[in-house]
Amino acid sequence: MEEAGHEKNYRIGVEATLEVIGGKWKPMILCYLGNGPIRTGELKRNLPNITSKMLTQQLRELEADKIISRKVYSQVPPKVEYALTDDGRTLRQLLVDMAEWGEHRVHERQAAGEDVALLHEDHGGYLNFEPITTEA
Repeated sequence: MEEAGHEKNYRIGVEATLEVIGGKWKPMILCYLGNGPIRTGELKRNLPNITSKMLTQQLRELEADKIISRKVYSQVPPKVEYALTDDGRTLRQLLVDMAEWGEHRVHERQAAGEDVALLHEDHGGYLNFEPITTEA
């Protein structure tokens, strides 16, 4: 039964998390941003299968959710950089856990004889910043 008086109801916390970072691209974008501010073109090079339209959409959604910030430099040609916010940095352990789970899964599939590869096992940028906890 829905609780009255709430604009949005979540069944479980995972639903609220996935609303912000769910999908194929957002966690990977966040990992690359863990290395520090990055321009759109560099993100596109790191994610060659994402369309420019999808990258822009994902960046806008992450910015609207205050997970990343966008800084525009007034120069010609225009320069835009994206960076993790403090809220975005709180996702560090979640991203590490996701990476470790995925690595384990790939290794299990390889052991079962599947022809799969994991190109990087270095956990990307999200190990390059200190974690920010949400605990007081």
